[in-house]
Amino acid sequence: MDFPYPTASRVPLFLAPMAGVSEAPFRQICRRFGADVVVSEFISSVGVSLGIERVLADMRFEGVERPIGIQLYGADAGVMARAAGMVTELFQPDFVDINFGCPVKKVVRNNGGSGCLKDMSLVGDIIRAVKGATHLPVTVKIRSGWDETQRDPVTIALRCQDAGAQALALHPRTRTQMYTGDANWDEIARVVAALDIPVIGNGDITTAGDILEMHRHTGCAGIMVARGAFGNPWIFTQGRALLEGREPEPVPAADERFQVALEHARLALRLQGDTRKTALEFRKHLGWYTRGLRGASELRQRLFAIESLAEAEQVFAAYLAEAELGAAA
Repeated sequence: MDFPYPTASRVPLFLAPMAGVSEAPFRQICRRFGADVVVSEFISSVGVSLGIERVLADMRFEGVERPIGIQLYGADAGVMARAAGMVTELFQPDFVDINFGCPVKKVVRNNGGSGCLKDMSLVGDIIRAVKGATHLPVTVKIRSGWDETQRDPVTIALRCQDAGAQALALHPRTRTQMYTGDANWDEIARVVAALDIPVIGNGDITTAGDILEMHRHTGCAGIMVARGAFGNPWIFTQGRALLEGREPEPVPAADERFQVALEHARLALRLQGDTRKTALEFRKHLGWYTRGLRGASELRQRLFAIESLAEAEQVFAAYLAEAELGAAA
């Protein structure tokens, strides 16, 4: 199976793996609005290898989400290999992705995620072990280094390629930067020039215009959208239009946004359980869908108090009714 998806003549747009966000409901919404490839939340290789049901549940997906990658993290090559083998057998995704980029403390304190970047021999061992355990393509997601003293994305990327990675996504910040400062797109361009495998650019994509600009700036084979997709799945449709030289559709009005938000919520209830817990965890998505609307702050306060989808529908209906009355006045 080749990268990038879906064809070599089309720049694929990826939904990034994000904990608590890149779950099946959001993946399906983003696919509907033009994401070419989606990736699961990062999954603990230890949890997979132990067969923990809660962890396995996080990897389940439906056919409409393909092509999809399952992303694993861990710092033990043997455990990562066992997890990759289990993922391949149980779920049969389109590829297995290795997380060398997560900066979260609970992951890196055991040398997982971007913590692996402190030991490039370990990085190589993990890639080779995972490749030996699956027939699926193996890809990696990295940062530019652990800190400024070890910032060397080209060398890191070349080591990943030499170990057998078939595509590489770069978020050009160090782990110690977390999400501060600017993503250094020049580093993506340098990695693109140095590697033979496809390079996917990631970092500071907040608008459709950023998608076009990153592609022009770096020449990357694909573009990965993360926080820019929060409450904004049409960033993929708009970005595709710009890449193809077309005028993108405008940002949807409030009524269409609310319709998509409720479709997203219904997917969450179907896929994750029609429970109060699901409704409460979905509040963040409802808030994101309101960004840029008039009176968004007050609207979010009302949405963050809901305990059921029915309440969210009522809040949206009241907002639209108030807006209509205001327009008539």
